[in-house]
Amino acid sequence: NNLMLYEHYDQVPRASWRWRYFTPREIASKGDGSILIDEDALDKLEYARKLMGQPLIILSAYRDPMHNAKVGGAPLSQHKFGKAFDIRIAGLDKWQLLRACQRAGFTGFGFYKTFLHVDTGKPRTWGKVWTS
Repeated sequence: NNLMLYEHYDQVPRASWRWRYFTPREIASKGDGSILIDEDALDKLEYARKLMGQPLIILSAYRDPMHNAKVGGAPLSQHKFGKAFDIRIAGLDKWQLLRACQRAGFTGFGFYKTFLHVDTGKPRTWGKVWTS
C-alpha cells in the first residue's frame, strides 16, 4: 500500500492527487495541516462517495499524533495512519451511507449520533448501532 506523508497539504503535488471528490485540505490533519495519504483508504472513500451520488462532509481524516491526543483519539487510532474518516450524517441517509462504505471495502465502523467513522483497519464495530 502506497503511503505519502507531507508536512502540509499545500505540498501535495496536484498531478499526484487523483481523488476528484476530495481535496488534500479535507484529508489533512486539522492540527498542523500535515497529510498522510493512504491510497487504498482514499480509493475506498472515493468509491463510497461515488456510490452515494452526493457530497460527503469529512469531519476528520488524517490526524497528526498531537492533534489525535488533543481530541481524545485512541493511541493507535486509524486516523493517525491515514486509514480512517469520520463522515458527517446530516442530510445523508445514514443506512445508505453505511451500505456504501461497506460496499467500498471499509472494515471498521464506529456509530455516532452525528457521524459515521469508517476505516480500513481490522474488522470491528463500536458505538450504538442506529435504531432508526
